[in-house]
Parts: sequence; structure tokens; C-alpha cells
Amino acid sequence: MAYDLEEQEQLSALKGWWQQYGKLVIITVVGAALAIAAVRGWHYYKNQQASSAAVLFGQLQMAERGNDHKRVRDIAVQIVDSYGSTQYATLASLSAAKSDFETGDLPAAKKRLQWVIDNAKEEEVRDVARLRLARVLLDEKNPAEALKQLEAKHGESFAGLYAEVKGEALMASGKRAEARAAYQSAFDKSDSASPSRQILQLKLDALGEAK
Repeated sequence: MAYDLEEQEQLSALKGWWQQYGKLVIITVVGAALAIAAVRGWHYYKNQQASSAAVLFGQLQMAERGNDHKRVRDIAVQIVDSYGSTQYATLASLSAAKSDFETGDLPAAKKRLQWVIDNAKEEEVRDVARLRLARVLLDEKNPAEALKQLEAKHGESFAGLYAEVKGEALMASGKRAEARAAYQSAFDKSDSASPSRQILQLKLDALGEAK
């Protein structure tokens, strides 16, 4: 009998606690479950997005190898429009900008490269886009704007390439002494086995000794 009374007291206490806090417990449990489901759903969505974008990017690479510039650009637009948050969008835009450049559509190339600079999450990708944009601007006979791109902070692994293109922009601006200094910097940062090292040496020789 004592056992039954003790059990009844525990049940009564539990009922009282549940009446006071039960609703909060349910809300907390449901909220946690929804949060977990949302996170899992988001990861699933992101993985699906990346997988679909990867398939399209594979098709783009095939088109690129076949020099099918129109298809490269069409697929790039599709990836950016449908999967713009994935890394494939920025890589596809770089490929499309290259096609634009090779077919002489410099305004389109600039637009795509700027999109990459504004949207890429990886610093290395932004560095590549700025470098290519500077080259496009040089082709447009706009060395001043090219220099602005090259002044942006970039990774050390790109220092030699940035210095070389900076030399080209300075040469186009008629600043031979500064151009030589930029080429020398590029030469000093280049690998001894790099083919570009010989080209840089020729550029330095053409400019003569530093004054």
C-alpha cells in the first residue's frame, strides 16, 4: 500500500510538472527536429545542385575541347542561372569569358570576368579573373584600367604573373623604366624552369639596362 501511495505521489508530481512545462518541451523538441530536418534538407539541396552543375560543367569542357564557343557560352549561362551559388558557376564563367575573348567579344568577356570577381568564393579564382580582365583591358587599349585591376591584393603564387602583366600595362602607358622594374620583379619571382622566364628575359633585354 505504501508503495502504491508513493507511486501515486510521483505520478501526481509528474502530471503537475507536465501541465506546467509540457507545452514548452513539445515546442523545444519539435523546433529541434525541424532545425535538424532543415539542415539536412539544405545539405541535400546543395549536394543536388552541385551534382547537376557538375554534369553541365562536364558538357561545357567537352564543348571547350571542340572549340564550340557558342555551346560553351550557352552552357555557362545555364549554370550561372540555375546553379549560381556553386563553384561551377564561376569556373563556367571563366571558360565563357575565354570564348568571348577568342571570338573578339571583349565587352562580354569583361562582364563575365567582373561577375566572377564579384561572386567567386575562392580567392584564387578571383585572382585569375582579375588577371584575365587586365589582359582584356589591355586589348581594349585601356592600360590605366588594367593597372587598377592589377593593384588589387592577390595571392603570392600570382605575384609573378601580376608583375608581368603590370609591365605590359606600364609599357602601353609609355612608362619604360617602371615597366622594366615590373618585368624584373616577374623574372625574379618566376621558376627557373618556366618557359615564360625566357620571354621575360627578352623583354628586359629589349628595354636595356636600368637607369
